[in-house]
Amino acid sequence: MSELIIGLAIFLGSHSIGMTVPQWRTDMIRRIGDRAWMGFYSLVSIASLVLIVHGFAVARRAPILLYVPPPLLHTVAVVLMVPVPLLVLASVLPGKIQAVTKHPLLLAVKVWALAHLLANGTAADVLLFGSLLIWAGLVRVSLKRRPRRPRATVPTGRWNDAVVVMFGLALYVAFLLWFHQWLFGVAPLG
Repeated sequence: MSELIIGLAIFLGSHSIGMTVPQWRTDMIRRIGDRAWMGFYSLVSIASLVLIVHGFAVARRAPILLYVPPPLLHTVAVVLMVPVPLLVLASVLPGKIQAVTKHPLLLAVKVWALAHLLANGTAADVLLFGSLLIWAGLVRVSLKRRPRRPRATVPTGRWNDAVVVMFGLALYVAFLLWFHQWLFGVAPLG
């Protein structure tokens, strides 16, 4: 479990720099350059994700059960997950979905984490999904209080929302029927 905790601390800490010490981030970019900063940030992110994934896999081998979700919550989780891939896609394809949700990727993380907390009750699940849910909520609140940084996006297109819905639903079905089992060893439909 320590590997999972370390990975989460590094990932969430590095992804909270803009929220907690924005001036330090700006100073570092000015000092080492945007490309070097992004390279370093990417390496830290990848390393922390490896720690999280491996630590979570190790923790699942000897689970510490905190609660047993009723079967109905598994169904609720499957339904809650429907918009998640759509929101992820909407975060990179500007359109009405992105405009309405404002921060679709953060919303996707919150819904994903909540759905998984409802369906899973081990200590590793609560640690992983609970910390990501809390983090996404804190980032969302902090974004309301700070100026928006300009970011490069693809142009807003009249078909972006249609692409988001079609590919998002296809991705959801693929995960539901195949990818979740293949990647994580757990079949969402049992």
